[in-house]
Amino acid sequence: MERKNPPNYNLSYKLAKMKKISNPEIIHHKSKILNQRGFTIIEIVVSVGIFSIILLLIISFGLWMTYYGAKAKSDREAASNAERVMDIITYEIKHAKKIYTPTTTSNQLSLETKNYLPAGENHTFIDFFICGTSLCLKKESQDPIVITSKNIRVSSLSFLQALNGTRPSVQINLTINYEESSSTYDRAAISLTSTASPRTN
Repeated sequence: MERKNPPNYNLSYKLAKMKKISNPEIIHHKSKILNQRGFTIIEIVVSVGIFSIILLLIISFGLWMTYYGAKAKSDREAASNAERVMDIITYEIKHAKKIYTPTTTSNQLSLETKNYLPAGENHTFIDFFICGTSLCLKKESQDPIVITSKNIRVSSLSFLQALNGTRPSVQINLTINYEESSSTYDRAAISLTSTASPRTN
């Protein structure tokens, strides 16, 4: 014989089920779990954002340091070469017998000197001029010697003769560029001007 539930059984069961589902404690607990899960996701997103910003700052600082280092090196090399070249030219002028005017022009300086004397000679000649993109020193009967480094390009060189009192003098105007690579980080330019006179006429 089939067993039948009392008339109010299904209604009581449904009410109990609804009460169980709508229990405030259960709903609050589930809501808390959901809130905790959502807060964890937000934390991850915020953490990733902060990490990205810090990483970007580190990369930017590294690039800036690379640029600054390369630029400082370029400026240092350009200044060092310009000063060394200027020192060589002024030294030779000061120790020259005289400025050899027949071959001295606005872009070539010729000096009569007692330095670097060939055998059996009591004087000789030296010249300063641009050869290609370099600055060269040529001694009499010898091949030109490049006196700038391989990364230096001489963009301007001029010699202006004048009188310093009664002594002839030469004003040297020099502009050089340092270029280690095609990058703008590795470029520098410097211009120097100096005046020197031979010690004797």
